[in-house]
Amino acid sequence: MQGIVTTTLLALLIAGLITLLMGPVLIPFLTRLKVGQNIREDGPQRHLKKAGTPTMGGIMIVTAVMAATFIMAGNSGEAIAAVVIMLAFGAVGFWDDYIKVVLKRSLGLRAREKLGLQLLIGLAFALLLLYYFQRGTYVVVPFSGYEWDLGLAYIPFLILVLMATTNTVNLTDGLDGLASGVTFFVALAFALVCLMTSHYQLTVFCGALAGGCLGFLFFNRHPARVFMGDTGSMALGGAVAAVAAFTHSELFLLLLGGVYVLEGLSVILQVISFQTTGRRILLMAPLHHHFELKGWPEKKVVRFFWFLALLFTVIGLLGYRNIG
Repeated sequence: MQGIVTTTLLALLIAGLITLLMGPVLIPFLTRLKVGQNIREDGPQRHLKKAGTPTMGGIMIVTAVMAATFIMAGNSGEAIAAVVIMLAFGAVGFWDDYIKVVLKRSLGLRAREKLGLQLLIGLAFALLLLYYFQRGTYVVVPFSGYEWDLGLAYIPFLILVLMATTNTVNLTDGLDGLASGVTFFVALAFALVCLMTSHYQLTVFCGALAGGCLGFLFFNRHPARVFMGDTGSMALGGAVAAVAAFTHSELFLLLLGGVYVLEGLSVILQVISFQTTGRRILLMAPLHHHFELKGWPEKKVVRFFWFLALLFTVIGLLGYRNIG
């Protein structure tokens, strides 16, 4: 047990170091390519000064996590599969970013194209889990330890989990340091989940994921020198969901990833309210923008959401107390 904890901490440090070393090289390169972030004109006005800040910085996180995982986890099947899923969703995000900032088509991939690709990745991963890893079709219910067998319904369920997680992490990535900071806490929590459920090589992957987020935060904290873009946010979402699937912890994502859930729900409820009543329940969605328009400084909003992320992860980890 002590050995895997040490290995996980080393993976965290290696991923963090790789990200820190890549930043001074990649950020000027992205700047020269003029792959600057487009800023919504209907958003908070103080965000307009961020226009042109290099995006697609998620390349740093993905590279660091992949390298640290291979160095410290070796050829573990579960860890490699998690890396592949992270890369697959990151590739979809990269394509979306490329269309938006290089080809200058502001909308990026069409919604049906993005969702279709996510669905295909989710289906492939579900089949891999069931028929190669023999994962079974049950999920663990928080605070009870009850194993709920979904049968073949597990396949669409997992696809939904993957798509929901990647897209809500993408929504969370709206302020300097928000998504990377929140996912740092989520990755650490899942490292503990993997440790408790004896998925030791995935523990190392989660450590690398936390390290990649922490290293990226050095460049992404306010005022951000680089944004992760869809390349990073979708990769992070895919990585987190993959770990949840391997550990039968998909339902725990509602707790451990509580900030993602709040951000996603805020958009859904805002749309429903406006379409049914013509009124908005928030000043702006996702939720973090509502607090900004209430007058909160960006740093205060981000730190508040980091606190929420920590609180949610503690609650989620308490949900494991009756398991095993």
